[in-house]
Amino acid sequence: MRELCLPLGLTEEELQRLDDLVSNRRRLKRGDRLYSFGAPFDAIYAIRSGFFKTDVLLEDGREQVTGFQMAGELLGLDGISSEHHTCNAVALEDSEICAIPFSRLEVLSREIHTLQHHFHKVMSREIVRDHGVMMLLGTMRAEERLAAFLLNLSQRFTARGFSHADFYLRMTREEIGSYLGLKLETVSRTFSRFQEEGHIAVQQKHVRILDVAGLKALMNYRG
Repeated sequence: MRELCLPLGLTEEELQRLDDLVSNRRRLKRGDRLYSFGAPFDAIYAIRSGFFKTDVLLEDGREQVTGFQMAGELLGLDGISSEHHTCNAVALEDSEICAIPFSRLEVLSREIHTLQHHFHKVMSREIVRDHGVMMLLGTMRAEERLAAFLLNLSQRFTARGFSHADFYLRMTREEIGSYLGLKLETVSRTFSRFQEEGHIAVQQKHVRILDVAGLKALMNYRG
């Protein structure tokens, strides 16, 4: 969590205080829950390694995936306002997190204004991402949704020093469909179409992006 754990402008003493705060590590196996819907909120979690999904249970018993989170990102922000978690967080592979007690983070943020500023930036980015997902589900066709999803993953892997074009999908196609508001058959059909058109190469969960420009063009990408 470079932006949260090593924000610029902190003194050595302030860095040590922050390091002491985030030193509580926890390992989870694939399928383990980090927290559940309705559980009391007392910490946020920086993902040290691994991959997670967040989901909620709908009234009809179906699972609605609300997000995917990877190393270097935060989990648990959903609990800040109500002091209870509003979703489940599940490890998609063996993972490790750093628990950050929120009450102690608040105290430290008031004492170290640079930290407070950086934490606000992290929260703002999460809000922007949520708005982006709402736009995705509200205005895009299936091809645009999947293209946007793959490009988003590519950008996030790149930001963490991994390949932008060669990665392994930790989530199932059914989970991708739940997140994007698409049926499993539609997700599978769209993956096949992307492969036939030369945009990607897929082997089970291993994806190689062959034509970034083509994916961007599919969703009328601007930027």
